[in-house]
Amino acid sequence: LVNVFMGLSVGASVVIARAYGAGDFKSVRTGVHTAITVACVAGVVVGVIGVVAARPLLTLMGSPDDVIDAATLYVQIYFMGMPANMLYNFGAAILRAAGDTRSPLIHLTLAGILNVVLNLIFVIALNMDVAGVALATTISQTLSAVLIIRTLMLRTDGCKLVLKKMHIYIRPLWKILRIGFPAGIQGSLFSISNVIIQSSV
Repeated sequence: LVNVFMGLSVGASVVIARAYGAGDFKSVRTGVHTAITVACVAGVVVGVIGVVAARPLLTLMGSPDDVIDAATLYVQIYFMGMPANMLYNFGAAILRAAGDTRSPLIHLTLAGILNVVLNLIFVIALNMDVAGVALATTISQTLSAVLIIRTLMLRTDGCKLVLKKMHIYIRPLWKILRIGFPAGIQGSLFSISNVIIQSSV
């Protein structure tokens, strides 16, 4: 489910990179604002689905009774951070399309460090167990999303994000879907096969 939507970020990267390379900065701007808006919507939709369907899906997968409660809690907290997850991935795709691969790496590194530190605090110091691990992941994802959005807002080219201009433009949306949806399905096939194998085991 996550990979399908993550594939859309690939579509956004391709669409924006093409427009950026062609010097069509009007298309770059509409592509950027469409991509970030799609990220917000997709993040909320996937987040809600994940929170609501966590236990039924884990039950369907045959999760053992002794771990299903903890697994459900972890999955639900993880999916609560899905809007931040989507924003980071779409934002990073936009920056990479403009040739900036350094900023996403720095943001992800900082988030990774925070994740490790919070895991130590929540799990070892506060004895929060599974909830602590999931919460640390969600908070670190939020940090990476905030940093990536800030970077986009500080840009001075066509990739500059203006929150007031966030809108879904049909033309770039169609291009993003046309390229990104097949990429998302392709990425999800590996996860689907893993789920089938784990459920069978």
